Amino acid sequence: MINIPLAVASSLLACVLALYAEPLVVAHRGASRDAPENTLAAFKLAWEQGADAIEGDFLLTKDNKIVCIHDKSTERLADRKLIVKESTLSQLRELDVGLGKGGKFKGTKIPTITEVFATIPAGKKIFIEIKCGKEIIPPLLQAIKKSDLKDEQVTMICFNAEVVRLFKAKASRHKAYWLSNFKRNKEGLWSPSIETVLQTLNSTKADGLDSHHVIPDEMAKRIQQEGFEWHVWTVNDLGTAKRLKELGVKSITTDVPGDLKMAL
Repeated sequence: MINIPLAVASSLLACVLALYAEPLVVAHRGASRDAPENTLAAFKLAWEQGADAIEGDFLLTKDNKIVCIHDKSTERLADRKLIVKESTLSQLRELDVGLGKGGKFKGTKIPTITEVFATIPAGKKIFIEIKCGKEIIPPLLQAIKKSDLKDEQVTMICFNAEVVRLFKAKASRHKAYWLSNFKRNKEGLWSPSIETVLQTLNSTKADGLDSHHVIPDEMAKRIQQEGFEWHVWTVNDLGTAKRLKELGVKSITTDVPGDLKMAL
Protein backbone atom coordinates (compact mmCIF):
# COMPACT_ATOMS: atom_id res chain seq x y z
CA MET A 1 0.00 0.00 0.00
CA ILE A 2 1.36 3.42 -0.99
CA ASN A 3 1.23 6.15 1.64
CA ILE A 4 0.51 9.52 0.03
CA PRO A 5 1.19 12.65 2.12
CA LEU A 6 -2.00 14.48 3.10
CA ALA A 7 -0.97 17.69 1.31
CA VAL A 8 -0.36 15.80 -1.93
CA ALA A 9 -3.64 13.88 -1.62
CA SER A 10 -5.55 17.11 -1.02
CA SER A 11 -3.93 18.70 -4.05
CA LEU A 12 -4.82 15.73 -6.25
CA LEU A 13 -8.39 15.77 -5.02
CA ALA A 14 -8.66 19.49 -5.78
CA CYS A 15 -7.41 18.86 -9.32
CA VAL A 16 -9.92 16.06 -9.89
CA LEU A 17 -12.80 18.16 -8.56
CA ALA A 18 -11.77 21.09 -10.73
CA LEU A 19 -11.59 18.84 -13.78
CA TYR A 20 -15.14 17.59 -13.35
CA ALA A 21 -16.69 20.74 -11.83
CA GLU A 22 -19.73 22.14 -13.52
CA PRO A 23 -19.50 25.71 -14.80
CA LEU A 24 -20.49 28.16 -12.10
CA VAL A 25 -24.12 29.27 -12.28
CA VAL A 26 -24.21 33.04 -11.81
CA ALA A 27 -27.51 34.74 -10.97
CA HIS A 28 -27.97 37.68 -13.36
CA ARG A 29 -28.93 40.67 -11.19
CA GLY A 30 -29.94 37.99 -8.70
CA ALA A 31 -32.82 35.62 -9.39
CA SER A 32 -34.21 38.34 -11.65
CA ARG A 33 -36.98 36.29 -13.26
CA ASP A 34 -38.66 35.83 -9.89
CA ALA A 35 -37.70 38.95 -7.92
CA PRO A 36 -36.91 42.62 -8.66
CA GLU A 37 -33.50 42.82 -10.33
CA ASN A 38 -30.46 44.03 -8.40
CA THR A 39 -32.25 43.97 -5.05
CA LEU A 40 -31.55 42.15 -1.80
CA ALA A 41 -34.68 40.07 -2.42
CA ALA A 42 -33.29 38.88 -5.77
CA PHE A 43 -29.87 38.08 -4.36
CA LYS A 44 -31.20 36.22 -1.33
CA LEU A 45 -33.52 34.21 -3.57
CA ALA A 46 -30.58 33.35 -5.83
CA TRP A 47 -28.74 31.83 -2.88
CA GLU A 48 -31.86 29.88 -1.92
CA GLN A 49 -32.03 28.54 -5.48
CA GLY A 50 -28.47 27.24 -5.29
CA ALA A 51 -26.56 29.84 -7.32
CA ASP A 52 -22.78 29.64 -7.14
CA ALA A 53 -22.45 33.39 -7.61
CA ILE A 54 -24.47 36.55 -8.10
CA GLU A 55 -23.94 39.30 -10.66
CA GLY A 56 -24.94 42.86 -9.87
CA ASP A 57 -24.63 46.27 -11.54
CA PHE A 58 -23.13 49.17 -9.63
CA LEU A 59 -23.10 52.94 -10.00
CA LEU A 60 -21.81 55.86 -7.98
CA THR A 61 -24.21 58.39 -6.43
CA LYS A 62 -23.79 62.15 -6.10
CA ASP A 63 -22.52 61.68 -2.54
CA ASN A 64 -19.99 59.00 -3.57
CA LYS A 65 -21.97 55.97 -2.41
CA ILE A 66 -22.08 52.76 -4.46
CA VAL A 67 -25.58 51.50 -5.25
CA CYS A 68 -26.80 48.41 -7.06
CA ILE A 69 -28.74 49.44 -10.17
CA HIS A 70 -28.29 48.77 -13.89
CA ASP A 71 -29.61 51.91 -15.57
CA LYS A 72 -28.18 55.39 -15.17
CA SER A 73 -31.67 56.55 -14.17
CA THR A 74 -34.50 55.02 -12.14
CA GLU A 75 -37.14 55.57 -14.82
CA ARG A 76 -37.53 51.89 -15.79
CA LEU A 77 -37.76 50.50 -12.28
CA ALA A 78 -39.48 53.16 -10.18
CA ASP A 79 -42.44 55.52 -10.48
CA ARG A 80 -40.13 58.52 -10.39
CA LYS A 81 -37.13 59.32 -12.56
CA LEU A 82 -33.87 60.18 -10.84
CA ILE A 83 -30.43 60.27 -12.42
CA VAL A 84 -28.21 58.14 -10.20
CA LYS A 85 -25.05 60.26 -10.42
CA GLU A 86 -27.06 63.43 -9.75
CA SER A 87 -28.90 61.98 -6.73
CA THR A 88 -27.86 61.25 -3.16
CA LEU A 89 -28.23 57.85 -1.58
CA SER A 90 -31.07 59.07 0.64
CA GLN A 91 -32.97 60.39 -2.38
CA LEU A 92 -32.60 57.09 -4.22
CA ARG A 93 -33.69 55.15 -1.14
CA GLU A 94 -37.03 56.95 -1.18
CA LEU A 95 -37.98 55.06 -4.34
CA ASP A 96 -39.83 51.75 -4.56
CA VAL A 97 -38.19 49.46 -7.16
CA GLY A 98 -40.22 46.37 -6.38
CA LEU A 99 -43.60 47.18 -7.87
CA GLY A 100 -42.82 45.63 -11.25
CA LYS A 101 -42.70 42.14 -9.70
CA GLY A 102 -45.96 42.24 -7.78
CA GLY A 103 -47.36 43.35 -4.47
CA LYS A 104 -45.22 41.13 -2.26
CA PHE A 105 -42.17 43.16 -3.29
CA LYS A 106 -43.77 46.52 -2.54
CA GLY A 107 -41.38 48.79 -0.70
CA THR A 108 -38.21 47.24 -2.11
CA LYS A 109 -35.31 49.69 -2.03
CA ILE A 110 -32.15 50.14 -4.08
CA PRO A 111 -29.38 48.47 -2.04
CA THR A 112 -25.84 49.63 -1.37
CA ILE A 113 -22.91 47.44 -2.30
CA THR A 114 -22.22 46.84 1.39
CA GLU A 115 -25.72 45.43 1.83
CA VAL A 116 -25.23 43.17 -1.19
CA PHE A 117 -21.90 41.94 0.16
CA ALA A 118 -23.61 40.99 3.43
CA THR A 119 -25.85 38.46 1.63
CA ILE A 120 -22.96 36.41 0.22
CA PRO A 121 -22.48 33.04 1.99
CA ALA A 122 -19.07 31.52 2.63
CA GLY A 123 -17.66 29.94 -0.50
CA LYS A 124 -19.98 31.85 -2.85
CA LYS A 125 -18.95 34.64 -5.22
CA ILE A 126 -20.03 38.00 -6.62
CA PHE A 127 -19.43 39.39 -10.10
CA ILE A 128 -19.39 43.18 -9.71
CA GLU A 129 -20.29 44.88 -12.98
CA ILE A 130 -19.16 48.49 -13.03
CA LYS A 131 -21.60 50.57 -15.06
CA CYS A 132 -19.76 53.90 -14.81
CA GLY A 133 -16.14 55.02 -15.08
CA LYS A 134 -12.93 54.57 -13.12
CA GLU A 135 -14.07 57.11 -10.49
CA ILE A 136 -15.87 54.24 -8.75
CA ILE A 137 -12.70 52.21 -8.14
CA PRO A 138 -11.39 53.93 -4.94
CA PRO A 139 -14.72 53.64 -3.04
CA LEU A 140 -15.20 50.14 -4.46
CA LEU A 141 -11.85 48.96 -3.11
CA GLN A 142 -12.70 50.50 0.27
CA ALA A 143 -16.04 48.67 0.35
CA ILE A 144 -14.38 45.37 -0.54
CA LYS A 145 -11.72 45.86 2.13
CA LYS A 146 -14.35 46.56 4.80
CA SER A 147 -16.33 43.43 3.87
CA ASP A 148 -15.68 39.95 5.25
CA LEU A 149 -15.25 38.53 1.75
CA LYS A 150 -12.14 36.63 0.72
CA ASP A 151 -10.19 37.74 -2.34
CA GLU A 152 -11.41 34.81 -4.46
CA GLN A 153 -15.05 35.67 -3.73
CA VAL A 154 -14.87 39.02 -5.52
CA THR A 155 -14.64 39.43 -9.31
CA MET A 156 -15.01 42.68 -11.24
CA ILE A 157 -16.43 42.81 -14.78
CA CYS A 158 -16.77 45.78 -17.12
CA PHE A 159 -17.20 46.71 -20.79
CA ASN A 160 -14.75 49.61 -20.31
CA ALA A 161 -11.25 48.22 -20.86
CA GLU A 162 -9.63 51.14 -19.03
CA VAL A 163 -11.67 50.37 -15.91
CA VAL A 164 -10.53 46.74 -16.07
CA ARG A 165 -6.89 47.84 -16.48
CA LEU A 166 -7.01 50.24 -13.53
CA PHE A 167 -8.80 47.77 -11.27
CA LYS A 168 -6.18 45.08 -11.96
CA ALA A 169 -3.41 47.62 -11.36
CA LYS A 170 -4.90 48.53 -7.99
CA ALA A 171 -6.21 45.13 -6.90
CA SER A 172 -4.42 42.33 -8.75
CA ARG A 173 -5.44 39.84 -6.05
CA HIS A 174 -9.00 39.96 -7.41
CA LYS A 175 -10.03 38.56 -10.78
CA ALA A 176 -11.39 40.87 -13.46
CA TYR A 177 -12.99 40.05 -16.79
CA TRP A 178 -13.51 42.25 -19.81
CA LEU A 179 -17.10 42.23 -21.08
CA SER A 180 -17.87 42.17 -24.80
CA ASN A 181 -20.64 41.52 -27.30
CA PHE A 182 -19.90 39.94 -30.66
CA LYS A 183 -21.52 40.89 -33.97
CA ARG A 184 -21.08 39.53 -37.48
CA ASN A 185 -21.19 41.78 -40.56
CA LYS A 186 -22.53 41.00 -44.04
CA GLU A 187 -19.17 39.54 -45.05
CA GLY A 188 -19.33 37.08 -42.17
CA LEU A 189 -16.56 38.72 -40.15
CA TRP A 190 -16.96 38.97 -36.39
CA SER A 191 -16.37 42.12 -34.40
CA PRO A 192 -14.38 42.50 -32.27
CA SER A 193 -11.84 40.22 -33.90
CA ILE A 194 -9.95 37.60 -31.94
CA GLU A 195 -6.83 39.73 -32.34
CA THR A 196 -8.58 42.70 -30.72
CA VAL A 197 -9.92 40.54 -27.91
CA LEU A 198 -6.53 39.05 -27.09
CA GLN A 199 -4.82 42.44 -27.31
CA THR A 200 -7.37 43.92 -24.89
CA LEU A 201 -7.07 41.04 -22.43
CA ASN A 202 -3.30 41.26 -22.46
CA SER A 203 -3.06 45.03 -22.21
CA THR A 204 -5.52 45.26 -19.32
CA LYS A 205 -4.08 42.24 -17.46
CA ALA A 206 -7.62 40.82 -17.39
CA ASP A 207 -8.04 37.26 -16.19
CA GLY A 208 -10.49 36.45 -18.95
CA LEU A 209 -13.39 37.37 -21.20
CA ASP A 210 -17.03 37.52 -20.13
CA SER A 211 -18.97 37.50 -23.39
CA HIS A 212 -22.49 37.30 -24.69
CA HIS A 213 -23.22 33.65 -25.43
CA VAL A 214 -23.38 34.37 -29.18
CA ILE A 215 -19.69 33.90 -29.92
CA PRO A 216 -17.93 31.74 -32.53
CA ASP A 217 -16.83 28.38 -31.11
CA GLU A 218 -13.34 28.80 -32.54
CA MET A 219 -12.97 32.17 -30.81
CA ALA A 220 -14.01 30.72 -27.46
CA LYS A 221 -11.50 27.90 -27.89
CA ARG A 222 -8.69 30.28 -28.89
CA ILE A 223 -9.27 32.48 -25.84
CA GLN A 224 -8.87 29.47 -23.57
CA GLN A 225 -5.85 28.19 -25.50
CA GLU A 226 -4.16 31.53 -24.86
CA GLY A 227 -4.55 30.99 -21.12
CA PHE A 228 -7.58 33.17 -20.41
CA GLU A 229 -10.80 32.20 -18.68
CA TRP A 230 -14.05 32.36 -20.66
CA HIS A 231 -17.43 33.21 -19.13
CA VAL A 232 -20.82 33.95 -20.76
CA TRP A 233 -24.14 35.77 -20.27
CA THR A 234 -27.19 35.65 -20.34
CA VAL A 235 -28.35 32.04 -20.86
CA ASN A 236 -31.81 30.85 -19.82
CA ASP A 237 -32.17 27.62 -21.82
CA LEU A 238 -30.59 24.27 -21.07
CA GLY A 239 -29.60 23.46 -24.66
CA THR A 240 -27.39 26.53 -24.97
CA ALA A 241 -25.98 25.97 -21.48
CA LYS A 242 -24.97 22.39 -22.30
CA ARG A 243 -23.29 23.44 -25.57
CA LEU A 244 -21.30 26.12 -23.76
CA LYS A 245 -20.34 23.68 -21.03
CA GLU A 246 -18.89 21.34 -23.65
CA LEU A 247 -16.82 24.24 -24.97
CA GLY A 248 -15.27 24.71 -21.53
CA VAL A 249 -17.02 27.81 -20.26
CA LYS A 250 -16.13 28.68 -16.64
CA SER A 251 -19.43 30.29 -15.68
CA ILE A 252 -22.90 30.88 -17.10
CA THR A 253 -24.87 33.94 -16.06
CA THR A 254 -28.63 33.42 -16.06
CA ASP A 255 -31.94 34.95 -14.96
CA VAL A 256 -33.06 31.50 -13.76
CA PRO A 257 -30.26 30.17 -11.54
CA GLY A 258 -32.45 27.56 -9.85
CA ASP A 259 -33.57 26.00 -13.13
CA LEU A 260 -30.10 26.01 -14.68
CA LYS A 261 -28.35 24.71 -11.58
CA MET A 262 -30.74 21.80 -11.33
CA ALA A 263 -30.59 21.00 -15.04
CA LEU A 264 -26.79 21.09 -15.31
